[in-house]
Amino acid sequence: MEYKHVLKFGGTSVGSAQRVREVAGLISRDGEPKVVVLSAMSGTTNALVEITSFLYRGERQQAMAATRQLETGYMAIARDLFPAEEPALKAGAFLREIFDYIRSFIDKEFHPLQEKCIVAQGEIISTTLMYYYLLEKGVAATLLPALDFMRVDKDGEPDYFYIRQSLNRLLAAPGVEPLVITQGFICRNAVGEIDNLKRGGSDYSAAIIGGVMNVNEIQIWTDIDGMHNNDPRFVENTSAVRVLSFDEAAELAYFGAKILHPSSVQPAKRASIPVRLKNTLNPGDEGTLITSDSPTRDFKAIAAKDGITAIKIKSSNMLLAYGFLRKVFEVFETWKTPIDTIATSEVAISLTIDDERALEPIVKELETYGAIEIERALSIICVVGDFRATRPGVIARALHALREIPLRVISYGASEHSVSLLVKQEDKRRALVALSSELFDNDNR
Repeated sequence: MEYKHVLKFGGTSVGSAQRVREVAGLISRDGEPKVVVLSAMSGTTNALVEITSFLYRGERQQAMAATRQLETGYMAIARDLFPAEEPALKAGAFLREIFDYIRSFIDKEFHPLQEKCIVAQGEIISTTLMYYYLLEKGVAATLLPALDFMRVDKDGEPDYFYIRQSLNRLLAAPGVEPLVITQGFICRNAVGEIDNLKRGGSDYSAAIIGGVMNVNEIQIWTDIDGMHNNDPRFVENTSAVRVLSFDEAAELAYFGAKILHPSSVQPAKRASIPVRLKNTLNPGDEGTLITSDSPTRDFKAIAAKDGITAIKIKSSNMLLAYGFLRKVFEVFETWKTPIDTIATSEVAISLTIDDERALEPIVKELETYGAIEIERALSIICVVGDFRATRPGVIARALHALREIPLRVISYGASEHSVSLLVKQEDKRRALVALSSELFDNDNR
């Protein structure tokens, strides 16, 4: 059987009984073979993480109460989804089994591997309820556990050979239906333990599956009409960008566009498979197409990422010394902390990070190389467009838009697709509005 599409639906798309019914209608209406990847229902992963936090702290009563509350909510969803007695009993029995499993950890010594097992139950619940609902409506479907084929290697990267071999074998088995339901986010690690692809990893799952199956298109369904040219939470009258390149989409996703997980573009790009971002609430809209080729335009879109910390290293004696930058980067490598942006001068280096967990030991090591200054509560604003050096004046328009806003760092030249600007977090909204007003007039949208 040839599967031409992989469809992923996020937590809000399956966040209630009504949403499950709507998604079931979407995925079954054309009868074409497809693989459907589901996230956990909205709010579930956070609730499960909270339960594991209680268990880490030995707060068993709180863990029991949180588990009971989550179970009660799901029982209500099941009653709404399955009004008939027989399917309601079946769904109820399944949910009791899941939550009894979660409760089995409450009186034991808790460790990290058990956390992954508990958090994985969110996707298992959403896919199973969807599968039961499809069967109840007379739609033939196959529930394919992601734990049977999705695996990462010892470095936490997808084991593409294993995934391809296992998935092809499972899909070729007798009785597999054209409509296949599976979980996003969850996987096994190199030694077979339950693991996950980190938060937002359902996008990543869909891209990996689509890549190894060489489908025609990967579709990411959310609750907005594609990737917008600015953040609609802060800027009015934004509009969907209809076509983006893989590199442009990756820049926007990494620097704050919430609609897409930053890692998800890479497997699709690797296999040259288009990714389309669609709206569950408005399925007729074309959404945003992410592909190898994208029409050039001065400015495509803007994204912003909060919680940025800037680190400045001032060293008049060592900065120009051979190997100095390598030593600085090795500090961040040792503490597994990625650097977002970097700028250098004759006597200083400014760089930014979004993960402060190892900040204290990083600063302690960096102090051997010079004086260190730390600035917190910053935002990186990423402007994506055509910033090739042969096109003078484009970057000047972006900077002119921010003429009233203090800029901490400007990072330009590493990519032809973007320029990154560091501002105080309190200035972010004003900066986004100013950029939209200056860059996205009627002729440029």
